[in-house]
Amino acid sequence: MNATALASRLLAERPRPRGIAGWRHAHWLAVGTVCLGAFLGQLDASVIALVFPALGRHFDASFAAVEWVALAYLLVLVALLAPIGWLSDLLGRKTMYIGGFAVFGLSSLGAGFAGSLWVLVGCRAVQAVGAAMMQANSVALVARGVPEHAMRRALGIQASAQGLGLALGPSLGGLLVEHASWRWVFWVNVPIAVFGILAGWYLLPRTRTAGVAAVVPGPRRRAAADRDGARRPAVRRPAVQRTAPREDARFDLPGMLLLTGATTALLLALSTASGLPLPGWATAALLLASAVLAVALVRQERRAARPILAPGLVNTPGVRSGLLVALIGYLLLFCPLVLGPVLLTGAGMSTALAGLVVTLLPAAFAFAATVGGGLLPRGWSDVARCRFGALLAAAGLLLFALLPASGAAAAPLLVAGYGLGLLLPANNALVMRAIPAECSAVGGGMVNMARSLGTALGMALSVLGVHLAGAESGGRTVLFVLSAVAAAAALLTRPARSARAAGRTRLVRSARP
Repeated sequence: MNATALASRLLAERPRPRGIAGWRHAHWLAVGTVCLGAFLGQLDASVIALVFPALGRHFDASFAAVEWVALAYLLVLVALLAPIGWLSDLLGRKTMYIGGFAVFGLSSLGAGFAGSLWVLVGCRAVQAVGAAMMQANSVALVARGVPEHAMRRALGIQASAQGLGLALGPSLGGLLVEHASWRWVFWVNVPIAVFGILAGWYLLPRTRTAGVAAVVPGPRRRAAADRDGARRPAVRRPAVQRTAPREDARFDLPGMLLLTGATTALLLALSTASGLPLPGWATAALLLASAVLAVALVRQERRAARPILAPGLVNTPGVRSGLLVALIGYLLLFCPLVLGPVLLTGAGMSTALAGLVVTLLPAAFAFAATVGGGLLPRGWSDVARCRFGALLAAAGLLLFALLPASGAAAAPLLVAGYGLGLLLPANNALVMRAIPAECSAVGGGMVNMARSLGTALGMALSVLGVHLAGAESGGRTVLFVLSAVAAAAALLTRPARSARAAGRTRLVRSARP
């Protein structure tokens, strides 16, 4: 057997057991498996801020150096989401998703044993590879395995799993750091990853066999044979079959490298200004490099056959402002997750209690994003929900900045989290509504990039404020600025406009794979 045949055999996805594949509710088992990855990714994103002080003490490192435990993860995630999604179309989404659990689990194990800060940063970068393998395929696996009539409910369940992971992260991190060790913040991922591998192997439907992508049945077929050997309800989607990548489906590698380089240079500049031990001229040089790479990225995307940031879509009315609001929303969410523990523990609160207080922010966010919108008047549009949510977030952050660092911070964190939970889902709906259906995958990828960049900038700006003015004064100054930014987000929100027929062709040409 030659190497090509061996690789094809190894990558061929294994079928589910017939008893599972033939069960009429088997798609909910697949949704549950996807929820494991969604929960794990968000848990890891929110838990890390509680570890910063402990890592600084253990490795005798500055706050600016420690923050790269989070920033390295986010940078790799931003860089790899698009190429892994493209690669998954060729190799199979089930294979990539299960592989994501394996990479994430092994790198988490290594992170717990890290003997130096930069080994830990390296493990976190590898961990992000596994996270990207899961995140790039989660929605597609739900769409592949769930009948159309259950799609909205399935995606809602997945969003709830993400919210649960996001909400549990700070409290779990505080408890582990105080009563065990910072190493357990990473080791706790290992059993979840092992369970995810087993669940994915037995519960996810195949998306690809040896050399041939799985066929999604068209609308005229009442029932279709499942690739696992059982029959399941037909899904109303056009038939699609891929056997090899087309010439025009080449991935925009230069665009990805330029985006990664520009983002890395910007974050390194912020870290240098925050105390990272680099020469004094490095900040200006890195900012200049970031600007040059950003200009090169714009030029590259205008001529790329398959751009990762389609200029035609970005210039669509409502899309550019919506992407900016998405970036601002996650900046507003993650800044307090970093600043909250610093302010509360600095005032004498224990790490465990600080984690419980800070967890109210993502908990309120998850509640509002899933069911909390039902408390608003039914006639409110997505624009009204965005503006109201942004103003609530502004009020909560302003109160957090004004009140003493104590248990009294719980109320403003609840208000801010609830507001952000109203703002971001409604804003995402406005963005996707403004994008033609043919370009929804590219549009969704740009929303994910805005989310990751907002998260990274939120952490970097928090550390910069603390470095420049001290934990108490700097942290509160950043919160005042965040409150003003949240109010500005309310003004940025625009109603979605459907693309006109004349402009639609231009949009599709600039974004179609």
